[in-house]
Amino acid sequence: MEPRFAPETKPLVCFGEIMLRMSPPNRELLLQSASLAVWVAGAEANVATGLARLGHATRMVSAVPDSPLGDAAVRELRAQGVDTSPIRHLPGRMGLYFVTPGAGLRATEVTYDRAHSAFAEAAPDAWDWDALLAGAGRLHLSGITPALGPGGTAAALAAADAATRLGVPISFDGNYRASLWEAWDGRPRETLGRLVAQADILFGNHRDVALLLDRHFSGDGADRRREAAEAAFAAFPNLRLIASTARHVQDTDRHRIAARVDTPERGFQTDEIAVSGIVDRIGGGDAFASGVLHALLDGQSLEDVARAGLAVTCLKHSLPGDASLFTRRDVDAFLEGGLDVRR
Repeated sequence: MEPRFAPETKPLVCFGEIMLRMSPPNRELLLQSASLAVWVAGAEANVATGLARLGHATRMVSAVPDSPLGDAAVRELRAQGVDTSPIRHLPGRMGLYFVTPGAGLRATEVTYDRAHSAFAEAAPDAWDWDALLAGAGRLHLSGITPALGPGGTAAALAAADAATRLGVPISFDGNYRASLWEAWDGRPRETLGRLVAQADILFGNHRDVALLLDRHFSGDGADRRREAAEAAFAAFPNLRLIASTARHVQDTDRHRIAARVDTPERGFQTDEIAVSGIVDRIGGGDAFASGVLHALLDGQSLEDVARAGLAVTCLKHSLPGDASLFTRRDVDAFLEGGLDVRR
């Protein structure tokens, strides 16, 4: 029988690094002029923000420096409705990254400056998971935290182990970042496999599954994604749902995006939507995760889960910055085809 996710009102807990993102204006090159726009960022923080804007209770577990930068980041998340009370202020620096927006046939470029941040340097035992997960409905993790180094790996595994022990379900976004893993002697396949094994929801496509299982998937399009999903369900029996997007890039301003959701029994893939006039694609995957979790938390059908994820990620492409700030009203209007002026 196809699994159903019951409606959930308990808070979703997100664990990961909060960063600041900086981008030059008007699609300029980095430091072409003396201006940078700044946004609060971070994959897990983006999911917490996106879900809070959609009306769900979210709780952010992280560490920021005890400085005006850390204070500002926490203040912004709190303003979007995220419970920031678990965020710790620790010695260290704020993790940064720079996005040089693409244009036409010039691709967007990301430059990290996050080494030795307060979060990355936090001791793995800095987190009291029994207290942090008390009353939680779900824990959301991503592959970025373990990619930060031995401390990040230990912290992510400790969080997942605690959630499993406490009976709190886990959603995991692969978010594989080769540049982070290659900066130290990490074991991504082993570590990510241990985390996915404890999750019931995986955000990832056939490439993520290929990394986890060290195998190649032939075929093309939907068939390849279903083959990979079936292999993942066989390898990780705790998984109940895998969600991903399929993106075809025509140029920086025009993409075609479809959403796919698989269960052990079946898969569903939406039609492609042509997304043009793209303002900012960074954070689109986190927006997709927010939309999928939003629909699952509401107890919606498999098809509606995929459509909600696609709606939020398409809307995010219209917004500068990392996080989706759209509401249920915005998503409903998008799904109804409301593209004209709303008065």
